[in-house]
Amino acid sequence: MSGSRFIFGFHAITSRLRQNAASVREVFLDAERRDQRARDLAALAEAQDIRLIACDNARLMALAGNARHQGVVARIDSARAYVDIDDVLDTLAEPALLLVLDGIQDPHNLGACLRVADAFGVHAVIAPKDRAVGLTAAVHKVASGAADNVPYISVTNLARTLRGLKQRGVTVLGTAADADTQLGVLQLAGPIAWVLGSEEKGMRRLTRENCDQLVSIPMLGSVESLNVSVSAGICLFETHRQRYAPKAG
Repeated sequence: MSGSRFIFGFHAITSRLRQNAASVREVFLDAERRDQRARDLAALAEAQDIRLIACDNARLMALAGNARHQGVVARIDSARAYVDIDDVLDTLAEPALLLVLDGIQDPHNLGACLRVADAFGVHAVIAPKDRAVGLTAAVHKVASGAADNVPYISVTNLARTLRGLKQRGVTVLGTAADADTQLGVLQLAGPIAWVLGSEEKGMRRLTRENCDQLVSIPMLGSVESLNVSVSAGICLFETHRQRYAPKAG
């Protein structure tokens, strides 16, 4: 299976089928699943003329390398890259949730950010091609599979990308320790892109200027800043909480 690798989970595989179906070689689906989610994914694969293979949990675990496969694994062509952010946005049936990382050069930080992004349903992680670590082997190891589950999009000009997101109705929120607005009072509705800079330097000037609003994370202790993956987790959790928490009454 030279030139191929496996991804797993309904969100990752459905996104791949919608964004870049040509890169999917075959889909392995738990033969015991009869629910609507499994039927929808099977129909999507068949509509793209992609081979669908029913198999048991043992084989799925062997392919995925762990038990978090949700009953579906896909073999993809590793030579085919993810498509751009417009294609990601065009496939969404729900408000976009994006994570933008400016100047993250530590592979452990990027890997941890990808894990957090995967945990909270981020649709894509965006980073500049320059001054960024990229998807190295170390990043893949730290991400523990999340690098294959969340589209990672490298862009040439981050400021221009942020302007493009705003033109498509995405609210761009940047995190900054000196921001007047605190996370807890912000209403997080509609499509959102969270922008975080490195722990040492924060966002670059042009990145900061292209945010719709700057937001600070309230802190009570003596430390001046949080690790970027911790900050990302806090912002994404609050967004998820506001979107999906049960309504009172």
